[in-house]
Amino acid sequence: MSFDDLGLSAELLRAVAEQGYSEPTPIQQRAVPLILAGRDVLAAAQTGTGKTAGFTLPILQSLQDELQQAGVQDGAGDAHRGRRRRRVPQPRVLVLCPTRELALQVEASVETYGRHLPFRSTVIFGGVGINPQIDRLRRGVDIVVATPGRLLDHLGRGTVDLSRIETLVLDEADRMLDMGFIHDIRKVLALVPETDERQTLLFSATFSREIRELANRLLDRPESIEVARCDATAGSIAQVVHPVDKARKRELLSHMIGSRNWRQVLVFTRTKHGANRLAKQLDRDGLSATAIHGNKSQGARTRALAAFKSGEVRVLVATDIAARGLDIDQLPHVVNFELPNVAEDYVHRIGRTGRAGNEGEAM
Repeated sequence: MSFDDLGLSAELLRAVAEQGYSEPTPIQQRAVPLILAGRDVLAAAQTGTGKTAGFTLPILQSLQDELQQAGVQDGAGDAHRGRRRRRVPQPRVLVLCPTRELALQVEASVETYGRHLPFRSTVIFGGVGINPQIDRLRRGVDIVVATPGRLLDHLGRGTVDLSRIETLVLDEADRMLDMGFIHDIRKVLALVPETDERQTLLFSATFSREIRELANRLLDRPESIEVARCDATAGSIAQVVHPVDKARKRELLSHMIGSRNWRQVLVFTRTKHGANRLAKQLDRDGLSATAIHGNKSQGARTRALAAFKSGEVRVLVATDIAARGLDIDQLPHVVNFELPNVAEDYVHRIGRTGRAGNEGEAM
C-alpha cells in the first residue's frame, strides 16, 4: 500500500513525499481510513510506528473536505477573517498531550503535513508566558494542541472556546488517563460537544485492561486497532544488559560512550536530582552532557533538546518526561541508567531509538 491509496489530497501527499515517506506504516494503514470515515478510534501500536501522522493526516484531510464542501476558495481567507472578528476563537480540533515536549512535537507534525493547506494551528502549554498564546488564539486557529493544565487556564480566562470542537484526540492516552490527568480531562470533556457530535481518538503505545475500559466510556462505539502487541518492544532495538556495581555505573557509562565513540546518547534516570548529578559527572569526564526534566524551565528544556539534536551536546540525561513522544531522528543509543518504576515506561523509554525502520541499541 502507498499513501496514494489512503484517500489523501494532493496537498497532503506532497507534504508526505517531502518528508521522504512513500509507504504508510501499519497503524497508518488501519487508522487513516477509519478516521476519515468518522469513526471513534482506540489505537495501540508500538512506539515509533507513526502514530502522530496516523491521526494528523486524516484530521487535516477532513478539514480540507469540509472546506471544499462549504465552497470556500482561495485559502479559506473569508473563513479566517470571520474567525478573527469573533471575540473568542473557536477551533474545531483539540489534541491533548501529557507533556510540553510531546505537544510541541505534535503541533510540529500538524505544521509539517499541513504546510500546503490553509489551516492554522497553535500549541499551548504551561511554563511559559500565557499572553502570546492568547494573542495567537484570538487571531483564530483550526487546531489546538495543548497540555491539560494550561488549557484549563485558558478556559478559565475565556480565551478559548471548545463549543465547535469536532475532533478530540488524546495522545499517549494511557498516561493521560492513568497518571493524574483524568480529572482535567473530565473538565475539558464537559466543555466540548456531546459524544455523538464529536469524533474522539485515543492513541498510545500501551493500554492496560483498566485504561481500555475507562477509555471505552469516553468513545462512541469505538473501532479498536492494535498493531502487534502494544506492550512489546520493537524488534529493531537490540537490548543489552551490563551487570555492574552501583557505585561504578557512571564510570562504566563514561567508558562505553568514550571508547565506542558514541556521539548521541539518551540516558534515563529515575529522579530530577539524579539527572542533574549524572549530567555534571559526565561533563567532568569530558563528555558534553545536559539534563532535561520537569524542574527545568520550558526555555531550558527546549535549548537542551535542540543542542542534543544538533550534536552540540553528546549526552542528554532525562527523567521519564522524555520517555514519550520525543522523536530524535535516527537516535542510535538509549541507556537506562536506572530502571523505571513502571514496566510500561521501559517500552516508551527504549522506543526513542529504533524508530521509523531504523535500528537502535538499548542498554
